[in-house]
Amino acid sequence: MSEAVPSSTAATHEAAHASALETAQEAAHEPSLDYNELNLTAGKAERYDQLRARVRALVEHETDWLANLGNAAAEVFAWLPNLNWAGFYLMKNGELVLGPFQGRPACVRIKVGRGVCGTAVSTRATQVVADVHAFPGHIACDVRSRSEIVVPVIVNGEVVAVLDLDSAALNNFDAEDRTGLEALIADLVPHVDWNLATAG
Repeated sequence: MSEAVPSSTAATHEAAHASALETAQEAAHEPSLDYNELNLTAGKAERYDQLRARVRALVEHETDWLANLGNAAAEVFAWLPNLNWAGFYLMKNGELVLGPFQGRPACVRIKVGRGVCGTAVSTRATQVVADVHAFPGHIACDVRSRSEIVVPVIVNGEVVAVLDLDSAALNNFDAEDRTGLEALIADLVPHVDWNLATAG
């Protein structure tokens, strides 16, 4: 006949199991990303594949929209070369309002149709601008910016945000950047509560 396990021992085992489960859950929410892996000689397609995997690791177990947009902006800024600004503008009450970003302070509100970001909203299409000074109505939030790419975020047929990247280098963005960033946005969309993110 086996002896009964003392209640104190059972409680200790239960507490240890709970602690291990909590540690595993915390690890899932806090993935460790190695920035020594950054290969500046990699082609753009490879770099975007890596970026998408890293952003998915950051957002797939998190439900907070602000945390996910913040980490996505930070990872884009850290992983892609030659950027001086990267972040999101959110559609609120019919205009773009500054969201999570990396870089110098930026314009807070942008009207639809104005500048590169507003044009991305009005045309519902990614804007690739080789020289921002040649773009009609360009908004100079950071005087260092020379080229720009803006990707609209479309959910249920509506533009809810844009992803905006600036570079101090001329002609820094091309069709490969468009393809990579549009794929990144497609990955990110299901992990953000856009109703909350765009609430006025």
